Formats: sequence, C-alpha cells, structure tokens
Amino acid sequence: MKKPLIVATSRVIKLLANITKVLSYPFHWLLPNKRFTLPEQAAPLLKGGKPSRIPRIIWQTNFTNRVTLPVYLNYLFNRLMAPRFDYRFMITEARREFIAEHYPEILPHYERLQIGAAQADLWRLLVLQKFGGVYLDIDAHQVWPLSCVLGAEREELYVTTRRGELSNYFIASAPGNPHMQAVIDQIIKNITGDTVTGVFDTTGPGVFNKVLDKAIVPTVSYRHAVHQGSFTNEYFQYIDKAEGKWTRQQHNTAVVSDASPQHSSPETRN
Repeated sequence: MKKPLIVATSRVIKLLANITKVLSYPFHWLLPNKRFTLPEQAAPLLKGGKPSRIPRIIWQTNFTNRVTLPVYLNYLFNRLMAPRFDYRFMITEARREFIAEHYPEILPHYERLQIGAAQADLWRLLVLQKFGGVYLDIDAHQVWPLSCVLGAEREELYVTTRRGELSNYFIASAPGNPHMQAVIDQIIKNITGDTVTGVFDTTGPGVFNKVLDKAIVPTVSYRHAVHQGSFTNEYFQYIDKAEGKWTRQQHNTAVVSDASPQHSSPETRN
C-alpha cells in the first residue's frame, strides 16, 4: 500500500505546488525585482535521527543565490521534507573554488566546459564523491520524506525517469563511491576526447546510462521519490539569465572549449 500512498501524496503536492506557481505570476508582475536569498549553508530543522551510510546533506547549485518566489518555495518545501538534513548551496564561483581546492587535477577539464549546466553536472558528482549526501536540481522537489526514501543502510540511490532511464537531477551517495568515480572518469574522457556533443551525453544523464547498470545499482522511480517543475518552471528559473536554459544555449555554444580558460565567463553560468 505504500507506493500507492506515495503516488497519491505526490499528486496532492503537485496540485498545491502548481497553484503557488500560478499565483507567482501576479506576485512578480507587482514586484518584478523581488528576489529571495538561498543560504550557502543551513543546519537541520530537527536534531537527532538514525545514523545512515549516506550523509544527511542536501546539495544544490544555481547561477545565482537570488531567486524568484517559486524557486524559493521549492527550497522551503524540500527543507520541510528533509528536516534532519543539512543544506549546502553553491553558486557558479563557489563551485569552481570547491574543485580548485579538492580536485585541482580536474579543474582544467572542468574549465573547458562552457555551459553552466555541464559544469554543474560534473560538480555534483565531485561534491558527492568527496562529502557524500543528496544532490537535488534547483527545480526538483521531494514527494516523500527523504530519510524514508534513502533508508539507513543504502550507500547510493539513483532516480529513474518515466522511460525507466537513469537521470541525474537526484543522486544520493556515500563518499568514495566506485560507481560515482566511474561516471566522473567517463565525463573526463568525454571532455578530453571532445567527441561527444550535447550536454546530455557529455556530462549529463547519458553518461549515467552508459556507465551504470540499472540491474546492479539501487534505483527509485521518480514517482516514489522526487519530481521536477511543480513549483517552478523555466521562466522563473532563468528570469535573470539572458542566455536562458542550457537546452537553448548549447545550440549556440560548444559544450567543450578547445583550450582551458583561466576563469569561468558569465556565459558558462547555469
């Protein structure tokens, strides 16, 4: 009975989330410059809880920490659904600083990525490999308490889409995961080989589906764990980003540059 209950709960959440999204249009029409700040770090709302192999940390990233109401409501909802989890957030510049500090050998490859979403794809794997935790896309939201989805004994968990394929908008892992390392290694090969086109197959879900075996790694359907786009949408996510979403940006900008730049340019922001 648990899965039907989760699906029913997710539909109620989606309905309420979509109502807030619709109401956000007049809100931002009346207050076009109003933004809300996502914290770099936030302690758990509740203390205690059972120990788990996957660290109780939620990781997110975005090109800016100043976000619209729908994105902020999405953040608040995730906090409520994971009250015993720490929260960590990095903007574009902080991602680079993290990689420079912990993975200097990977930094030149990371800086060849010219689209922010591709940089974020690689960063999420590196931060999980180093510290462990749960990565969520900025528009992803839980539909069931995160601690219940993960359990205490799992060391990793991946989400599957409607088509049954692996995606990377939700990744949970303990640090030092060999499967995570295999995906990282393949992304580096894609960057250095410069033979793969498009963000999806260079750094994104295409790499997961190429490297990982769904019959071996633990997975959960999006229906029973996490959805996307209920609270927010492309308009509210990229309202302050002229070049728009990566799906459009990659038509005008190569995912991988010919030479490693010294610094990330504004065009690389996700």
